[in-house]
Amino acid sequence: MRCRGFTDPPVTGVRAPFRRSGDGRPAPLRAIWLVATALTIAIAVPLGVLLTRPFARWIKPIGLGLGNFGQAIPSIGLIVLLALWLGIGFWTAVIGLVAYATLPILRNTIVGLDGVDPALKEAARGMGMSRVAVLGRVELPLAVPVILAGVRTALVLTVATAALATFIDAGGLGGGLVAGIKLNRPSLSLTFGVLAAVLALFADWVGGVAEEVLRPRGL
Repeated sequence: MRCRGFTDPPVTGVRAPFRRSGDGRPAPLRAIWLVATALTIAIAVPLGVLLTRPFARWIKPIGLGLGNFGQAIPSIGLIVLLALWLGIGFWTAVIGLVAYATLPILRNTIVGLDGVDPALKEAARGMGMSRVAVLGRVELPLAVPVILAGVRTALVLTVATAALATFIDAGGLGGGLVAGIKLNRPSLSLTFGVLAAVLALFADWVGGVAEEVLRPRGL
C-alpha cells in the first residue's frame, strides 16, 4: 500500500479553506463576505436613491424585479451558473453574493426614502434648499434606520452564503465542511459549521451596533 495515496486527500481537504487562488494570497485573508457586502452597499444604495427620483420612478419595478431575480434563484445554483459563465474563483463568488444580497438593501432604501413625509421635503424646498440638499440633509438622514436594517439583513445573508464559495475554488469556511464529509470526520464538519454560525452571529451583532451608532439622534 502506498502511504502517499492515503495521506494526500486529508491534507488537501483540510487545507481547502486556506487554498491559494487568483493572485496567490490565501482567500480567507481577503474576507470574501466583507468585499461582497461593501460592493452591495455601493451598488444598492445609489440605485435605490435613483429609483425614488421622480424621473426614474417608471423603472422602479424593473430594478426591484432584477433584485428579486437574484434572490429567487437558490444561492448554490446562482454561484454555479456564474461559475459556468465566468469561470471559478474569488470574484465570481463575490458577484454571486452581491446579486444575492442586493434586494434587502435596495428595497429598504426605496421604502425608507418613500416613507419620508412629503411635507418635510416641501418645507425644506421652501427654505431655499436644492433637491440635492433636500436629499442629503432631510431624506437620507430620516431613511437611515430603514436602510441600515436592510444592510444588516444583507450582511447576515452574505456571511451565511459565503461558505458556498468553496465549491468554485474561492476559499472560505465551506471547505472545512466538505472536507469533514469526505473524510468521514463529523468533528471537522461540526467545527467549521460552528465557526460559520458564529461568524454569522457576529455579523448580525456588528450590524446592530452600526444601526445604533449611525442612527441620527432624535430618531
